[in-house]
Amino acid sequence: MSLREVHYIQLAFTLGWQDVKQSYRRSSLGPFWLTLGMAVQVLALGLVFGLIFESPLDEFLPFIGTSLILWGFINSSVLDGSMTFISSEAILRQLPVPHYVHVLRSVWKNLLMLMHNIVILPVVFLVFLKSPNWNILLFLPGFLVVSAFLISATYFLAFLTTRFRDMQQIIASIMTVVFYVTPIIWQPSLIPGGTAHLLLGLNPFYHFLQIIRLPILGQAPTFENWALATVITVLTGLVAYLTSKKFKNRLVYWV
Repeated sequence: MSLREVHYIQLAFTLGWQDVKQSYRRSSLGPFWLTLGMAVQVLALGLVFGLIFESPLDEFLPFIGTSLILWGFINSSVLDGSMTFISSEAILRQLPVPHYVHVLRSVWKNLLMLMHNIVILPVVFLVFLKSPNWNILLFLPGFLVVSAFLISATYFLAFLTTRFRDMQQIIASIMTVVFYVTPIIWQPSLIPGGTAHLLLGLNPFYHFLQIIRLPILGQAPTFENWALATVITVLTGLVAYLTSKKFKNRLVYWV
């Protein structure tokens, strides 16, 4: 990695941090309004759906808390990332900055928001006297895979949305559907065996969620989770690379 590339990555991180600060300028709590809102959401949905599904609260609340926080990171990265070139129109037109800077800026911004929200989980685990085990170490490689996927998906979707502006609404609708068909506010154990393999096995977001959610909950992801998440990440990266190589010179005319 050259010195110039290091400077570009630092620029992406600086811009992402400024985006977060700008969103909560003159706010007393700043980004921790996100944390407060997420805490209320976790508590409310945990209590309501725990009663609906008749699940033990000490099991369901850590599950739904972990799921909502991690899904929030994935969902916001996809939605914000798909608009990253459009929102960076001024920079694209005036400065010769590599396109990946804008992608890293978007993912980094959402990662900072995840860091604010994830502080809820130690509180939830402490309330129910649950402690992590050695499986928590699997979170790091899982998070690296998920991050690589989000960067690649953001890169590809940003090109697609810039060229076809209607894609923004289509992507938002798809992510809403994915939220309901993915075990986020309901547990996978509620689905019968055969149906579960069909509904969950073909859902790539389920596997990405599993490789980062299960280690936090003290469990190890399955080989299928790891294999499918890795293969999808590699394929997405390849598609993003080919898209960038073919259309990067046209991007400035699309924004």
